[in-house]
Formats: sequence, structure tokens, C-alpha cells
Amino acid sequence: MLLGLAAASLSAMAQTPAAPARAGGPAASAATAAAPASCPALLHQNFKRLQDEAPQDLCQYAGKVVLVVNTASYCGYTKQYEGLEKLNAKYGPRGLVVLGFPSNDFKQESANAKEIADLCYNTYGVKFPMFSTTVVSGPNANPLHASLARQTGKEPKWNFTKYLIGRDGKVIEHFPSKVAPEDAALVSKIEAAL
Repeated sequence: MLLGLAAASLSAMAQTPAAPARAGGPAASAATAAAPASCPALLHQNFKRLQDEAPQDLCQYAGKVVLVVNTASYCGYTKQYEGLEKLNAKYGPRGLVVLGFPSNDFKQESANAKEIADLCYNTYGVKFPMFSTTVVSGPNANPLHASLARQTGKEPKWNFTKYLIGRDGKVIEHFPSKVAPEDAALVSKIEAAL
């Protein structure tokens, strides 16, 4: 019987194609199942994935250094996607994850999720998790950004505002839009947190 169960398990695994970890794709679903038992309050949030609106529990990132960024497709800072992906690729193996939250708070984001996803994945090669369009500032801000604003005293004033969260789930620092992903101040904080 044990051999039958093992064979069935291997058969099921063989039928599940290995997918690249693409912006919260199927690999992110596997990460949800492997989420640590202890999840900091800040990450006790659920958001829909950009490309298919599948619900994602941010607790899957507990124990990682997290860089939360509100994004937009038609902004002078949109090219920061490239630098954010470079950070994610370079420091991901050491425990960093960049999380992108498209927002139209500043009237520079498409209403079409497919267009946003196409820009992220095909134009900028984004592989870090991206979530559905959300409100990041003001009284209707999503719970994550509302918490980040409360903890830092700074809500996003523009697109590509960044919040760095430590492995313990506590906010390390807020960085305004003009701080590029390759900026030494941001990189040094990431490296210290890792």
C-alpha cells in the first residue's frame, strides 16, 4: 500500500509542470503552502495576483526581507522596474523579495490588468510578484499600505515609493520615489537586513 501511495504521489508530481517563478505564478502558490507558521501582523494580508487575480497570502513571504513598491505604467519612474528586478534577482537567493502593487492613485496606471502585466513581464522582464491594482494612499488605502504609512508616518506621495521590511516583519525604512533601486542608501539597507 505504501508503494501505491508513493507511486501515486510521484505520478501527481510528474503531471504538475515545473513553472518558472514568474511574478507570483504557480511557484508562488507552492510558496503559500510552505509559508512559515509565524507570520508578522504586517504581512497578515491577502492580495490578488496581477495576471490571474488568484488570491495570495503575504504570509508566504514571512522570514524574508521585503521591499514593497507601488508602481505605475505611465510614470517617469516606470523604468525603475528594471532596477527592481535586478535587486530581486541579485538578492533573492539571500532572502529578498520585491512586491509590486500597481496603483492609479496618481492617475498614471492602466485600468487593464493585461496591459500592466504585459508591460511588467514583456517590457521590463519583471519576475518578482505583482498584485492587482490597489489604492495605496489616503483613507481608502489597502491595509498593507495603511499600516506602512502608520508605522513610518509617510504614505506614498507618488509612484515607486518603497518600504523596506525586515525578516521580523518590522519596517526598516521608507524611501521616496526618487530613490532609485540601485541607490547606495537603499542597497546598503537591504544588505544590512539580509
